[in-house]
Amino acid sequence: MGTGNQTWVREFVLLGLSSDWDTEVSLFVLFLITYMVTVLGNFLIILLIRLDSRLHTPMYFFLINLSLVDVSYATSIIPQMLAHLLAAHKAIPFVSCAAQLFFSLGLGGIEFVLLAVMAYDRYVAVCDPLRYSVIMHGGLCTRLAITSWVSGSMNSLMQTVITFQLPMCTNKYIDHISCELLAVVRLACVDTSSNEIAITVSSIVLLMTPFCLVLLSYIQIISTILKIQSTEGRKKAFHTCASHLTVVVLCYGMAIFTYIEPRSSPSVLQEKLISLFYAVLTPMLNPMIYSVRNKEVKGAWQKLLGQLTGITSKLAT
Repeated sequence: MGTGNQTWVREFVLLGLSSDWDTEVSLFVLFLITYMVTVLGNFLIILLIRLDSRLHTPMYFFLINLSLVDVSYATSIIPQMLAHLLAAHKAIPFVSCAAQLFFSLGLGGIEFVLLAVMAYDRYVAVCDPLRYSVIMHGGLCTRLAITSWVSGSMNSLMQTVITFQLPMCTNKYIDHISCELLAVVRLACVDTSSNEIAITVSSIVLLMTPFCLVLLSYIQIISTILKIQSTEGRKKAFHTCASHLTVVVLCYGMAIFTYIEPRSSPSVLQEKLISLFYAVLTPMLNPMIYSVRNKEVKGAWQKLLGQLTGITSKLAT
């Protein structure tokens, strides 16, 4: 198809979750509350780690990065969704749609690689504890974090450029809550087989490769834990990984289900629910998981609350 015969859209219309006003208002209130909890929870985790010297370890350095990714990912989708829930015309400009796809896809990729990095950190902590501080030195941690951010961003840039070079013709209605990759690709008025192959390949590289690394790390971790003689020792070793393992299960599960085989992907409603899960629930739950299931973080919270109580008492007197 020649370029001269193509009609390029200037904006897209996101159909969202519902067209019923009462439902949209209820969803607005719900998502606004969850977004505020997400931002507050993740920034409190970051602040806590920065304030408590006991948490200045590689694990919590990566947790800071994870919290930044979670807040950024939620921010790339939820504010736009909130605005559309109260708007009659749910349009998003072409450039804004491309930017939203780039940031959401990139941050999702960064999180998957970061979780693999955190799995390696837990592997060293459990399987080679005596050399942990030597192996996981500051320089390596910084390089691993940078690798996570760069790899996710580069993949997203490639996918965004390829996707928005497709001629959309007069198709401008995206049946989704955001400019999601598969939803935008479906608007193209040309054969998208090559795009679907590219999505599958990038999913294997940026999703399955980190997942396999996580899997291998935990096979080694479980093998090492089972060799520990004392019950208390096994319990302590398991607790060092419990929070990370919970987050891994949450993050990897549905992403693999959605992106590995785009042709046999779930229904539109399922895709919307999966996107909501990643944009709304996961970023909100991650800091809770690390707070509830982690003794060091709970101890740091108690110490900080004790200090704040002491300051409040002094000011009151």
